[in-house]
Amino acid sequence: MPDDNSQRTRQRGALFGGVFDRGGADTSDNAWLQAMLDAEAALARALERARLAPAGSGAKVTSAASAENFDIAELGALSALTGNPVPGLARVLTRAVAAADREAALAVHRGATSQDIVDTAAMLLARQSIDATMADLAVAATAAARLADAHRNSIMIGRTLLQQAVPVTFGETAASWLSGLDAAIEGLRATRQTRLAVQFGGAAGTLASLGDEGTRVAGFMADELDLPLPPLPWHTERLRIIDVATAMARVTAALSRIARDITLLAQTEVAEVSEGAPSDNSNPPDAPRRGGSSAMPNKNNPVAAVAVLGCAKQVPGLLATLVASAEQEHQRAAGGWHAEWEPFGDVLRLASSAAAWGAELLANLQVDTGRMERNLAAAGGLPLAERVTALIAEATGRPQAHDMVAAAAAKSVASGVPLRDVLLASAELESHNISPERVDLALDPSRYLGGSEAFISAALHAHQLITARGRSESQHG
Repeated sequence: MPDDNSQRTRQRGALFGGVFDRGGADTSDNAWLQAMLDAEAALARALERARLAPAGSGAKVTSAASAENFDIAELGALSALTGNPVPGLARVLTRAVAAADREAALAVHRGATSQDIVDTAAMLLARQSIDATMADLAVAATAAARLADAHRNSIMIGRTLLQQAVPVTFGETAASWLSGLDAAIEGLRATRQTRLAVQFGGAAGTLASLGDEGTRVAGFMADELDLPLPPLPWHTERLRIIDVATAMARVTAALSRIARDITLLAQTEVAEVSEGAPSDNSNPPDAPRRGGSSAMPNKNNPVAAVAVLGCAKQVPGLLATLVASAEQEHQRAAGGWHAEWEPFGDVLRLASSAAAWGAELLANLQVDTGRMERNLAAAGGLPLAERVTALIAEATGRPQAHDMVAAAAAKSVASGVPLRDVLLASAELESHNISPERVDLALDPSRYLGGSEAFISAALHAHQLITARGRSESQHG
């Protein structure tokens, strides 16, 4: 088996790719290489537009700047000599262009420094990754909206601190998921619009080697790549990197909350939801059963939810590395910049994968409203203790009512007798002329949902506005 570093680099992530590389973001070595080559080609075209390179040189550099013409292993080995892959890449690209036109080869990497190429490539990868992630989040949000609307009246036990609380509706739960997804989409959209930018500053951020034409070339390069032109080069001002990573971390935060809810609701003892397989899911005849266990044939594990969590839990540490790396010295960092490359790509990859899993998870989620009703009934009225307390407090005052209901709840739990029966057997309740009918009304979960319906409608309305805004920006973008 090969043991050289370059071979291991090419194979990195393949074994676990089904889980962690599921999304549409491409941050592979090949994608990084092509993005760097795209930056070099755009620079050559910009130089030609500024009349700093011969006519036709931009097209010739662009023609040669295809990743399939380069050996990633060779570039990886050369990067050990210079601390990054760009000097080797520029040499190989220059050689390839010069073979056809020596004059055109003079346009390769002119005026640039290595960081210009890598940072611009990072922005190109970020743009592609954001677009892919937003597409999957849109699918997930649409599914969450559908669940919220369909289950406006599906009553279930609410849970706080993992303990049963007052009743809620599954529709409101799904609406809360939707709100998080919409916020993540809006964050990505804002980041794409305002925080991506070309990087072109030359040796120390002054573009001195291009004289008076440097800023024009930077503008042309930005135009060629359809990236914004920043006010000045950002070689050691790294908030753009942090902002992109943070927007992606918000994606995984929103998705992990949903996935955790689903793993808890899918527990055997709860069983209020379950994962459904995609309708187009096709596996080889000898493939493991989806959700199966290598040891326990009875298992039906929530694969998509677990995969979302597996992606999401890696992101905070990667984001912390990027924030720590933002302390960069003077006009070029000694190590901090280098420390960004892999974590940045990993954040993009993992967030995109989580979004793809999340889209599948919500689009195929199975909701068992009957089980929700049975679980609520099995609680023996305890989730309505708050409302019963309010009823009794009208006659006794809140502290006394709270203590009375707490004692009744404890007796209900210890004896297995429903809270209603314990309360109606209380002489104190009778002494305050609280009728059984009033107790029954207080224990009716459908009458204790507060603003649930209004919250669902508000979340769905906000989602419609966000979706319409995104559609409009896409049409005019």
